[in-house]
Amino acid sequence: MTQFSDLDALRAACLNLPSGSDAAAAVVRERQAILTKPAGSLGRLEALAEWLARWQSRPTPRLDQVDVLVFAGNHGVTHQGVSPYPASVTVQMVANFASGGAAINQIAEVAGAILRVIPLDLDNPTQDFTQAPAMAQAEFLHAVAIGHSAVSADCDLLCLGEMGIGNTTAAAAIAAALFGGGGSRWAGRGTGIDDAGLERKRSVIDAGLARHAACFGEPLLIAMALGGRELAAILGATLAARQHGIPVLLDGFVCTAAAAPLARLRPDALDHAMLAHLSAEAGHRALTEALALHPLLDFGMRLGEGSAAALVVPLLRAAVACHAGMATFAEALVDNRG
Repeated sequence: MTQFSDLDALRAACLNLPSGSDAAAAVVRERQAILTKPAGSLGRLEALAEWLARWQSRPTPRLDQVDVLVFAGNHGVTHQGVSPYPASVTVQMVANFASGGAAINQIAEVAGAILRVIPLDLDNPTQDFTQAPAMAQAEFLHAVAIGHSAVSADCDLLCLGEMGIGNTTAAAAIAAALFGGGGSRWAGRGTGIDDAGLERKRSVIDAGLARHAACFGEPLLIAMALGGRELAAILGATLAARQHGIPVLLDGFVCTAAAAPLARLRPDALDHAMLAHLSAEAGHRALTEALALHPLLDFGMRLGEGSAAALVVPLLRAAVACHAGMATFAEALVDNRG
């Protein structure tokens, strides 16, 4: 397992990132210009083919191995009543994933993707962040390392997802600490809390922000103080994908918040990542705007599990198929523009 000795070592890794291949992206653009279609007529499918080529460093992108990683973690802050479901549901849903009964199982199969679910110390929830940092440094670095090491260098596309009762509260707290505002700006209903629960959730987030205000200038400390193990693992996996030259699909609000500290450390740190969808969870639109991410879908989804990330995979397969399989004007004996 990749280990980071301390926060300085992790920070250095987050700042020392490889670039994508301009040459591979240029080859894609050149080919797109001579395929049998009006220029730009496939819209974002053309941009997706170019994005895949850039980050795979291949002039012809491929999606032979698509991995879906779902990280699961439990949160001490759930004791504050921020979710209508108990923390035991996290363990039960991990079992449901294992037996093939969840939405992500079905969508991953349709997408032709390999699903792996990685639980992180579910019997030992993080600390309640209104009382203490959610994780000590060693816990945080270990969770990051688990996510980092879970990424296969042979992967062509990585889809990231999560499961964890209480994690929309952690995600909203991270977003607030990174981009300003309090619980009223970032908290949503998560798995379906009522009005009283939403007010309680907002207050809990504000209490956590007040306790950890000294961390606000340091994105990794924010993730450690307010996040969770599954969010830290997503950060580690996103970092590893960049280092391996693997494009990433982020799922929704929690995944976006988990990866956001990388972008606060280095503005181009998420250039290898696409946002699968605009979650119906309150706060996600503001977070996408803060990070200048452009969601590919808007289906009103808010399930998590990597469900929307996997749902986008067939779109990417279509982009690759059109790019590689369409005839050029010359091959098809079709007149191009004069």
